Amino acid sequence: MEWAMALLINHPEAIKMIKAEIDDHVPDNRLLEEQDLPKLAYLQNVVKETLRLYPPIPFMIPHEASQDCTVAGYCVSKGTMLLVNLWAIHRDPKQWENPTKFIPERHEGRRVDEYSLMPFGAGRRGCPGAGLGTRILELVLGTLVQVLEWERTSGELVDMTEGKGFSLPKLKPLEAICRPRQAVVQHSLVRF
Repeated sequence: MEWAMALLINHPEAIKMIKAEIDDHVPDNRLLEEQDLPKLAYLQNVVKETLRLYPPIPFMIPHEASQDCTVAGYCVSKGTMLLVNLWAIHRDPKQWENPTKFIPERHEGRRVDEYSLMPFGAGRRGCPGAGLGTRILELVLGTLVQVLEWERTSGELVDMTEGKGFSLPKLKPLEAICRPRQAVVQHSLVRF
């Protein structure tokens, strides 16, 4: 969530796109609900792009080869521990044009290849909570954009430096200014 908000605050045009999409598809007398999410393609693309750039963990859980095999042209002996670097796969210039840039539009109409975007792992050992995690991220992020105006605390971009740790934290916690959107106050959707 922190990475997604930081990316959006650094890209105010993306916030405008999400707001417009929500305003078009969600009645202005209620908050965003789970059943609205399938209609919010741009919001979904923002979440995919965030998870591509900043997966929950940069490396998948280690796997051990149960038999001799070949992986990407390399001979792997039985018993060898394998680490899959999701961070590198998601930033591979062979898979992604401008791989380090935040471009949610890149996911429009893109056929989802199970092995080019896998922030929660893939296959039978993928995270069983991936769908729920993605859905919650879309719902919370969409609601934050629906009810609040967001801006940076200064003229400088939010620092996107990664910290150290298992779960890829931001080096500096996100600081931002928010205030209620006028439309939300008019319809008394949320009390502030």
